[in-house]
Amino acid sequence: MADGQDKKRRQRALDYHEFPRPGKLEIRATKPMANGRDLARAYSPGVAEACLEIKADPSTAERYTARGNLVAVVSNGTAVLGLGNIGGLASKPVMEGKAVLFKKFANIDCFDIELDEADPERVADIVCALEPTFGAINLEDIKAPDCFIVEELCRQRMNIPVFHDDQHGTAIVVGAAAYNALHVVGKKFSEIKVVSTGGGAAGIACLNMLLSLGVKRENVWLCDIDGLVYEGRESEMTPQKAAFAQGTSSANLDDVIGGADLFLGLSGPGVLKPEHVAKMAAKPIVFALANPTPEIMPDEVRSVAPDAIIATGRSDFPNQVNNVLCFPFIFRGALDVGASEINEAMKVACVEGIAELARATTSAEAAAAYKGEQLTFGADYLIPKPFDPRLMGVVATAVARAAMETGVAKRPVESLEKYKDNLDASVFKSAMIMRPVFAAASTAERRIVFSEGEDERVLRAANAMLEETTDKPILIGRPDVIERRLDRAGLSIRPGHDFDLVNPENDPRYRDYWNTYHGLMSRQGVTPDLAKAIMRTNTTAIGAIMVQREEADSLICGTFGQFQWHMNYVTQILGTQELQPVGALSLMILEDGPLFIADTHVHPEPTPEQIAETAISAARHVARFGVTPQIALCSYSQFGNLNCDTGRRTRAAMEILDSEPRDFIYEGEMHIDAALDEELRARSLPCSRLKGAANVLVFANTDAASGVRNILKMKGNGLEVGPILMGMGNRAHIVTPSITARGLLNMSAIAGTPVSHYG
Repeated sequence: MADGQDKKRRQRALDYHEFPRPGKLEIRATKPMANGRDLARAYSPGVAEACLEIKADPSTAERYTARGNLVAVVSNGTAVLGLGNIGGLASKPVMEGKAVLFKKFANIDCFDIELDEADPERVADIVCALEPTFGAINLEDIKAPDCFIVEELCRQRMNIPVFHDDQHGTAIVVGAAAYNALHVVGKKFSEIKVVSTGGGAAGIACLNMLLSLGVKRENVWLCDIDGLVYEGRESEMTPQKAAFAQGTSSANLDDVIGGADLFLGLSGPGVLKPEHVAKMAAKPIVFALANPTPEIMPDEVRSVAPDAIIATGRSDFPNQVNNVLCFPFIFRGALDVGASEINEAMKVACVEGIAELARATTSAEAAAAYKGEQLTFGADYLIPKPFDPRLMGVVATAVARAAMETGVAKRPVESLEKYKDNLDASVFKSAMIMRPVFAAASTAERRIVFSEGEDERVLRAANAMLEETTDKPILIGRPDVIERRLDRAGLSIRPGHDFDLVNPENDPRYRDYWNTYHGLMSRQGVTPDLAKAIMRTNTTAIGAIMVQREEADSLICGTFGQFQWHMNYVTQILGTQELQPVGALSLMILEDGPLFIADTHVHPEPTPEQIAETAISAARHVARFGVTPQIALCSYSQFGNLNCDTGRRTRAAMEILDSEPRDFIYEGEMHIDAALDEELRARSLPCSRLKGAANVLVFANTDAASGVRNILKMKGNGLEVGPILMGMGNRAHIVTPSITARGLLNMSAIAGTPVSHYG
């Protein structure tokens, strides 16, 4: 049975690499190549201009070529993963994978370069000769001690960062894990005894990192296959090992493990025994990092030291020491400031950034990627998960700052704060366009009530609100349920201290609420008993009553249930002659920019007046994002060529819009492709008042609007902000069940904007 499962896993892995096309990488052009003009600029004769600029000033290569964002992953395949010396060709899948991680986690382009060369000096010669092509070099899977020679020669001769990830990437992540492990047990680097097994590249680099963090050299005991590294030993010695020699006589692991605070294993399976762990200090820290089988299994450690803190290199145990936490982001920071090297200060900054992030609240995105895992800082969560999107901004910024402070940055950034904002925007697709909205929301402290306060997405959004905005969250839900879910999510916020809580089962305002609701609805068939029942069970109605009573400024609801059901109560309670739902506006953030779509939810078949009002309201809301609205009224008919229902209604809406001067550009009625393509539109209406592509599409029925929205979301990789309920004076917004925690945070910023900002 196990053999069968192994065969299936092996075949799935092979299929992943083979289909739908071989390998994991491709090269794509970043500039158009659509006509002769493009060809003349990309190649002869236009390319000569870029060549001459670089000849005159070599630093301009980063302006006119991809070099400033291009890394070489170089290996000769002499020490691959757990596979050993398999050669350059067999190592190619690993190097391709490394390049994919660079792109995925830090948007860094890579070429993988596999060398058929074992001589370390020849490898260094080849790598150094590549300097004109690359902005940085990542050395990978080169055996010790050759890797030390290659890296040292390259660092001496090259003026770009050279980083051997097996050494320094491992060391940085180990450093971050040790930093936080000591924080948990209440010890200091300067006080601890460290015993390590494995004198290879990674092991030596980890020990050097621990020294940089404050461990005393005399407190480090290094063992390898021949036992303790001591002065005068001749077998299996290197200069790197000799730097950690202790004593003058032979000893083994059992002789030196007593009283150790930290065991660091980068050797092989079964090296550390339970009886060794029993000799260690109280609350021992055991980093058993051999792969795939660690020096000791976690359950063996806990059998003799239940309070031990354990890390491994495996993903099926807590605290996986994974280099992907480091290398994409240290390279990102180094490349962005044009660093000439990656120095010790930059590595320590990387350690501190990773460690700090683990101690912060877990991001909603990481929680979603690792559903079911407890991601709360402590013994089982010392370092963040690789899919935590905050790593880029936190770690790369720390690295860039250290490069600038130590004088190795050739292109320092003017503002580290803006630099981090830009990094975050590259990860959180909504960050850039939401910036004006968050800025406007920060001008006033508004009270935002969430009707589904027990939902984990709401809890994470409330936590993020407290970290990123001045708004005050109010949650509706049962206290015991919310407490349990806060603990499960690893969130430290608590009701009464960080946010207000409304308990529908027992709240002192209950009588006031049902009396208010009954007063509003008594002549619409709502009896006192029904009002009481609704104010005990309907959290959307409770939230709306809070806004109506001015106990909250805006309501966010809709994380479950049907949009129209929620809107019924919102309109009942908050609707007035002046405030009525006009339409729902969805912002879709796409690869080539934002696209707004309306009406996605409110009016199934809007009248011409409703279409016109939707366009007017959309223009006002779009401007809040710092976007100049260009509105297209979309229909099955195009500029009067069909006498269909949607055509008649959109033409009538155009007449309404034309009846008064407007401060925004609009055009219609037209097909979607004409709205998005000026050249195509000009074939039907050369004199169109709309220039370029429309950025707001207003539809004549919700089927079309919602369909486009969902296609863009599911197939176009679009990120939705919204829907924004227009016409209600920012007093309520109804989201959809697919919304994320970050989506709720974005909606809270929209709800948190004072009405004066609506224009």
